[in-house]
This record gives sequence, C-alpha cells and structure tokens, in this order.
Amino acid sequence: MKQVSYYVFYGVVYLFSLLPMWVHYRLSDLMYVLIYHVARYRKGVVEKNLKNAFPEKSDRERRSIERRFYRFFCDYMVENVKLLTMKKKNVIRRMVFEGMDDIARSFETHDVVFIYLGHYCNWEYVASLQWWSPPGVKCAQLYSALESDTFNRLFLAIRGRYGGDNINKKDSLRAIMRYRQTGQKAIIGFISDQGPKWQNIHLWMDFLNQDTPVFTGTERIAKKVNAAIYYADMTHPRRGYYRCHMRCMTDNVTDYKENELTIDYMRLLEESIRKVPPFWLWTHNRWKRQRTAEERKQNIQEVHHEANH
Repeated sequence: MKQVSYYVFYGVVYLFSLLPMWVHYRLSDLMYVLIYHVARYRKGVVEKNLKNAFPEKSDRERRSIERRFYRFFCDYMVENVKLLTMKKKNVIRRMVFEGMDDIARSFETHDVVFIYLGHYCNWEYVASLQWWSPPGVKCAQLYSALESDTFNRLFLAIRGRYGGDNINKKDSLRAIMRYRQTGQKAIIGFISDQGPKWQNIHLWMDFLNQDTPVFTGTERIAKKVNAAIYYADMTHPRRGYYRCHMRCMTDNVTDYKENELTIDYMRLLEESIRKVPPFWLWTHNRWKRQRTAEERKQNIQEVHHEANH
C-alpha cells in the first residue's frame, strides 16, 4: 500500500512540476499569504530565533527579515518541485558554480574533497554539482532520512537525477572509504548546521549570539581520509537564480587542531547569514538543546586552561 501511495503522490508532483516556472512563482505568492498570514507556520519559532540572533536590530527590521524569509521559503518549496523535471540547460543557467578550477587542482593531491554546506539559499540546487565536476569525479551528498517516507523518497529522487549519490549519514565513513578503495575520486557535500542529538554533541560555540551545539563529524572524517575542505558560499542574486562560490578552507586538514575546522565553518556560515539573513532556514528550532549554567561555566574554564597552555 505504501508503494502505491508513493507512486500516486509522485505522479501528482511530477505533473505539477511540468508547469512553467512563472506559474510556480504565482503559486508561491499565494502560499506566502496562506503560510505566513493565515496558518502562521512556525511563526513563534522564527520570531524567537530572529530576536535572539539579532538583538541589535529593531522590531521593524526583524519583521522585514521575517517576511522576506517566508517569501523565500515558499519559493524554495516550489523550486524543489520544479527540479523534478527541470531540463539540464535550465538548471545550469539557474545554479552557477564558481571556483571549480580550484577543486580540480585539489584533486591533484587528494582523492576526496569535502564541501561544507548550510541550510542557506536553496541548498537542493547544490546536488547539480555533478554536472560541473571534473571528469571522472563522483559527487555525493549526505542526508538524514525524513520522518515521512514519502517525502524522503521524493527528495532522494530529486537529488539523484543529476547522477550523484545519496549517502545516509549513518553510512558516511563506510561509503567514503569505498570510494577510496576503488580509486574513485569524489566530492562529498555535508550539511552541518542542524542541531545534533545529545549523544552527538562534542562542541558548543557562540553562533548568532547564542550558545550552540554543533556537529564535528565532518571534521573527524576529513582527517581520517585527508580530504581537501571547501565552503559553499551561496548567494541569491535574483528570484530563481543562485551562485555558489567554492571557497577553499584548507588543503592540509591535519594542520588543524581539534574543532578548529568546525569553528571556521560555522564562522563562515554566520558571515553568510548576517550578510543576507532571510535566506537561512529560520523555521528550524536550532537552539532547542541548552546547557546548564554550570556546564557553560565549566566550558569557559576549559577554554581558558587550553589558551594558557
């Protein structure tokens, strides 16, 4: 029954995807009214996140960011539906990658390149990197399975149509080691700005004015496989168009002390968000896990101890 339900759902989405892009954007305008003004989808979470992240801004400024975010969020949803059938020439026109020559040079001395991503701009477009990658290089992206099996399969179908691999984050190290064992050079994308579960929290840091738990798994795997590290610096010049500049963070990951690479990534992401705040995923309850005051005090003491030694 699940199979039948999925194929019915997929068929409806596929037909909807065939509509012209301008129709999708008219529907996005309608969705904005319904989601923001009527349903008020996660409005409390967004307001709280923006207030904590930008205490220096006025209420009026934060409301402007909020409205722009919800407009973009609706565009994000219809754009992803359109990606299911969008022709290659149109995807390449709408999603431009820069800095690919630098990545090609990294492959002269590395078998694997890691890309740090955030939930910023339309990150689903980054799966089209396979069409821009050097010859013979496989692209892949890590993912966390969605609670809805139907939506999970749909997003995997969208991401997989470019020829790249979808790797469940639980299998990340094994999959990357298989690439190396078979001599397959690969670019792996890591979306690393989610909130980790308690058992996976190994680092806290200040991010957008808040005490934030962060993933360090990307850094640990990178050191195991000697990956070159890049940051996907995405911008959104106009509606429906994106640019992604691949900024090389390091070709010598082993030179970094523990957690330094993760901290650098979070700083770059924060820089992107502060430049144009509406394009980050503010509906995500990023700060639902909080440390006690005693834990924060202990962390400060540890940092001071390390700094003095």
